Amino acid sequence: MNSNHQSSWQKEVLRVILAVSMIVVGTTHFLTPIPFVRIVPPQLPNPLALVYISGFFEILGGIGLLIPFVSVAAAWGLIALFIAVFPANINMAVNQIAIENIPHIPALYWARLPLQAVLIAWAWRYTRKPEKQPGAVEG
Repeated sequence: MNSNHQSSWQKEVLRVILAVSMIVVGTTHFLTPIPFVRIVPPQLPNPLALVYISGFFEILGGIGLLIPFVSVAAAWGLIALFIAVFPANINMAVNQIAIENIPHIPALYWARLPLQAVLIAWAWRYTRKPEKQPGAVEG
């Protein structure tokens, strides 16, 4: 396996991992919305609706990453979503809001904030058409 092929294969595996992760997390917004509602900043209206909306777009973005002709738009959408939900993550850290199934360790809430940048960078890898990606094999 040459280097370009291996890099392309790894990128596609990571695409599937991100997509499935987004679908799973988005689904949890509908199955157990209350933990997410608790971290929505109080300045924002209708937290439950915002949780459902963000869950919908997480699912949509995850599915979109798997469909070639919409994957670039889905990646940009996920980047926008990661930015949009960042205030909830800040609210969780600043106000030390405990969430079920997450250890109540305030340092973890703060450590979680840079994860948004990692997620944005991860989605960024898919913001160009596949043939314009570094290492793409033209055929």
